[in-house]
Amino acid sequence: MGTNQFTAEQAAERRPKTGRPPLYTAEERKRRDETKWTLVQGLLAPFQFLVFIVSVVLVCRYLLTGEGETAATISIVVKTITLYTIMVTGCIWEKVVFGKYLFAPAFFWEDVVSMGVIALHTYYLYALLTGAIDTRQQMYVALAAYLIYVVNAIQFVLKLRAARLGAAALDAAALEPAAGAGAA
Repeated sequence: MGTNQFTAEQAAERRPKTGRPPLYTAEERKRRDETKWTLVQGLLAPFQFLVFIVSVVLVCRYLLTGEGETAATISIVVKTITLYTIMVTGCIWEKVVFGKYLFAPAFFWEDVVSMGVIALHTYYLYALLTGAIDTRQQMYVALAAYLIYVVNAIQFVLKLRAARLGAAALDAAALEPAAGAGAA
């Protein structure tokens, strides 16, 4: 068993009221809090979301009016570069915290969906560079990538919320024995 895994007893002792084991072991939580990559992810995620919002508006404008093709195209390319950047830095973060570049058990499904997002963005770039499909179809590929991105973003927000709730439950559980000892 690796050092990043709970034993069954540890998981049972630390299980929050939700019945799920905490997202991070104490060691993982410490590494997460100490690495600069946590801050990098925390800055890139909202930046990527802002780029996404601008790009959705520009792509929809093009699809509805036929105007702004260049702006929409540039916005998709910027969104793709931002996605690649956050994915590479996220892999580094995951390696530092969990010991694996991708598919650590704590973020397995988020990583799986991220691969779909990357595949669609990469296909968009391929289509843009080769002309494999026309501009309108390229915009629809971008919107499909954006839809999966939204699903992925929701996954991460829910996972981070669960981590926060799990950490609060662990902190509360850690205080319980101390409170009980003081009452005796």
